[in-house]
Amino acid sequence: MSDLAIGKQASEFRKGLQAGISIGVGYFPIALTFGLLAKGSGLSLYETLLMSLLVFAGAAQYISLSLLSFGTGIFEIILTTFIVNIRHFLMSASLNEKVEEDRLLYKIFYSFGITDETFSVAATKEGTVTTGFMFGVILVSYSSWVVNSGLGHLIGASLPQTLQDSMGVALYAMFIGLLVPSMRKNIKVVMLAILAAAFNSIFTLEKLMAPGWAIVSATLLSAIIVESVVMLAKKRGHFNEE
Repeated sequence: MSDLAIGKQASEFRKGLQAGISIGVGYFPIALTFGLLAKGSGLSLYETLLMSLLVFAGAAQYISLSLLSFGTGIFEIILTTFIVNIRHFLMSASLNEKVEEDRLLYKIFYSFGITDETFSVAATKEGTVTTGFMFGVILVSYSSWVVNSGLGHLIGASLPQTLQDSMGVALYAMFIGLLVPSMRKNIKVVMLAILAAAFNSIFTLEKLMAPGWAIVSATLLSAIIVESVVMLAKKRGHFNEE
């Protein structure tokens, strides 16, 4: 690589760092809360940091905490995480059309750091997105998520034991807080939430399957039913998502 090319990538890297600051700041309270909840769920500092280092997906990590509290097996957790993060296939495919041509190894590295937020920053950037820019954005956001996850766990360790034990309730409050705004914007989300809750309750209360499989099955079944109903309604011109 020539000196000119290196200088260009260094400049793009700095721009990426600047663009990633807002993501890093936004991740601070979410990652901090994750660390607190991870401590309350019984995860060690090492396990909390390792999850953030290897997974780097907020929604999936929160759901994993919930499944772990149920004693769910590893296969169910992996499958649920895959379902939650399947949208990343679409984001990566879309972003691949916008990024510059570069070595496959570089793309593999920064594709790990694609989240809803880093994708939004890259997708809305004018012109071609360079490798240096992607590495800059992801370095800031990834560092913020990992460091603040550990910080949240350390803060949780200093809390009274009774408060630590009650942190499980905050996990469900977090899910409700994430769900309600989406439900207000899209009728499909309302239908999906109600149907998934109903199926999960039936599967769990009737002891038809373990809690982990109940969540996975309820999610898949409700998604299939809702999408089928919506597609049929759209064909007949009787559906409006708002």
